[in-house]
Amino acid sequence: MVETPGTAPGSDPLITSAFMSIVPKDIFDIGPLAARRKGKVGCLYTLRTHPVHMAYRQRQQNMCNLYSLTSAQSAITDLVNLWRDDTGNLPAMTAIYPDYPAPVITKAPEGRVMQMMRWGMPSPAFVLKGKKTDKGVTNVRNTTSPHWRRWLGPANRCVVPFTSFSEYQIVKGEKPKAIWFAPTGPQKTLFFAGIWTEWTSVRKLKEGETTNNLFGFLTVEPNGVVGPIHPKAMPVILRSPEAIAHWLDAPVEDALKLQRPFPDEGLEIVEAPV
Repeated sequence: MVETPGTAPGSDPLITSAFMSIVPKDIFDIGPLAARRKGKVGCLYTLRTHPVHMAYRQRQQNMCNLYSLTSAQSAITDLVNLWRDDTGNLPAMTAIYPDYPAPVITKAPEGRVMQMMRWGMPSPAFVLKGKKTDKGVTNVRNTTSPHWRRWLGPANRCVVPFTSFSEYQIVKGEKPKAIWFAPTGPQKTLFFAGIWTEWTSVRKLKEGETTNNLFGFLTVEPNGVVGPIHPKAMPVILRSPEAIAHWLDAPVEDALKLQRPFPDEGLEIVEAPV
């Protein structure tokens, strides 16, 4: 039997609501749980062939647009030496999609703060031409672009905790398959090197204009573990306290030296999000 979002054991209704607000109403897919709805009388579209979502699906397949965070908040606090946690009581988040609220760590004058932000930085102007909404950019590769460089200073850098992330494996003639990657070794929480900003825009027509804290993270050429599955890119990953501090505090050119593939021995393929 196929379970719909919100009925799966341990699902969080707020997270489910956030996801359903960004995914088209006639089709939804949450990890291994999938369901379909009729788009119109007498017509049932599949996730692979629905004409409205072909471009969305292709874009999703070309970048990291799905990750998980299931570690305890105390583990995150210890790893980054938090000064303040504004996220409340975090549930295990096994499927974080674009525009979801997710925990992000920034640096305030008093110390490091963890707060919820929406995943997806403001899009460049040329991307928005003729569009009524800005769904945001989740992955940032070209750090020489003036659009991104304004947010590369320490004030707009952040780290994003995760316990696993997914990339699509594309095989000709086969349905794209989400492959999950997780840390090896005793430290099960790692961090994406990210940027953030406060921004006013229309994310969804039904919301109208809203002001939100938004985040995205840097990508780079893949390492030897991710590359065979997804040769285009992988997220920039930080593990040590020193790397985290360097990303949050260092001058721009020094910080960008961390935009490099994560060591092969630090990641492994897993069957499902962890």
